[in-house]
Amino acid sequence: MKKLKTVDADTLLYQPLEKPSFVVDGLIPTGLTLFCGARKIGKSWLMLKLCLCVSEGRPLWELPTTPGDVLYLCLEDTFYRIQDRLFRLADEASERLRFAVASCKLTDGLVGQLEEYLKERPGTRLIVIDTLQKVRTASKDNAYANDYGDISLLKDFADRHALAVVVVHHIRKQGDSDIFNRVSGTTGLTGSADATFVLEKEHRASDTASLYAIGRDIEYQEFTLRFRDCSWELVERKSQEQLAAAEVPPILFRLVAFMEGRREWSGTATELLTQMGEADTAPNVITKLLNEYHATVLRQNNVRYVPPHQSGAAHRPFAG
Repeated sequence: MKKLKTVDADTLLYQPLEKPSFVVDGLIPTGLTLFCGARKIGKSWLMLKLCLCVSEGRPLWELPTTPGDVLYLCLEDTFYRIQDRLFRLADEASERLRFAVASCKLTDGLVGQLEEYLKERPGTRLIVIDTLQKVRTASKDNAYANDYGDISLLKDFADRHALAVVVVHHIRKQGDSDIFNRVSGTTGLTGSADATFVLEKEHRASDTASLYAIGRDIEYQEFTLRFRDCSWELVERKSQEQLAAAEVPPILFRLVAFMEGRREWSGTATELLTQMGEADTAPNVITKLLNEYHATVLRQNNVRYVPPHQSGAAHRPFAG
């Protein structure tokens, strides 16, 4: 039996460790990324754009890339289709980007093929597998175990060589309030991946799509993209902080403005709303918002709220 390897907290606290590296800064880390979307939504166009950017060291949507060799396994395509896409996306391309249209299955030697490829191309920074289904073998065994096992094989390979492996996959048609629950298969896929992306259009004919990204080493973020001249171009990028701020009720920012220049204010919810000129807001609503956001939005803006049971007054915000 192999001995369990451990590290104590004191050593871990003071031992310098390398931070995760990125192929696309702040977006695609080394390790295993699952890139999902509906069929024919344009996933392969986006993957080719990614491969071109990394192989040439060009930014992707204003995000810096780490240049290196790239392997794109286009397992649902022919070289003719790849050539046609290249004609539409690039006037010239780097020899650092290579393509294959066939490979072994995961259970039949794919990882071994990739290991041999890296011996010939040790400068490889990114491998794209398009799609996951083309490298899997049908099985009637435990679905979760199969999903987790297949992705883990690729993740272990990526971790061993400190490179990024992006695996293209599909989503289910059924709606879900959590977009990541629509990834086809079990949670074994997303649970094993270092990052998961979902590309979604509101309508299939639309030229605009939303890209949702979440991961262990990246913050949750959303991109609005537009498909123009066969290329997915950035319209807007929102970080987790920006998305959280967008959900904050505007009246709280008006309260912050109201407290500017005031050292202290105390009174009832009704009195507060009257002085703020907020005739359309009910007292119970402002009370709920004060309790919900006092430790985040208000504190971040130097406003301290003392609840009635602590201050003896109905509501007592303080400007710090």
